[in-house]
Amino acid sequence: MAPMKNASPVGDIQSAIRAAGARVTPARVRALAALRAASSPQTHAEIEETLAQEAHPAIDRVTLYRVLDWLCSAGLAHKAADARGVFRFSAAQPNVEHAGHVHFRCTGCGGVFCLKSPPPPAPALPRGFRLGGMALDIRGECPRCVRAHS
Repeated sequence: MAPMKNASPVGDIQSAIRAAGARVTPARVRALAALRAASSPQTHAEIEETLAQEAHPAIDRVTLYRVLDWLCSAGLAHKAADARGVFRFSAAQPNVEHAGHVHFRCTGCGGVFCLKSPPPPAPALPRGFRLGGMALDIRGECPRCVRAHS
């Protein structure tokens, strides 16, 4: 009997890519797997370094940029600028609205952390305005940066 395709994290990733209406490629699978395994949002360089440590062939820098942009446009990943203006990527949680929480941006290391706090309610807008989205960023230092300054 053949194993089920979704019986592994790789199978889940492949299914997510197919569900987004795209072809499964090794670069997409590896990049999304790296994002899902990361404990915090990662820069392009950090993802590139993680992937370079694998036994698989390297993914060139431009291909990785394209894959990350595709993952974001497909709703499988998120891209946000950190306190230094560097883009960081994180895996989207399946069936979870990413805008449904607040972000904490570390002014020390530039990390972006998703908090479990819901955002405040949308403000009342003047007549004729239409809300297109809301983002709340809280800034400070993460525990690692606080320890480094202690």
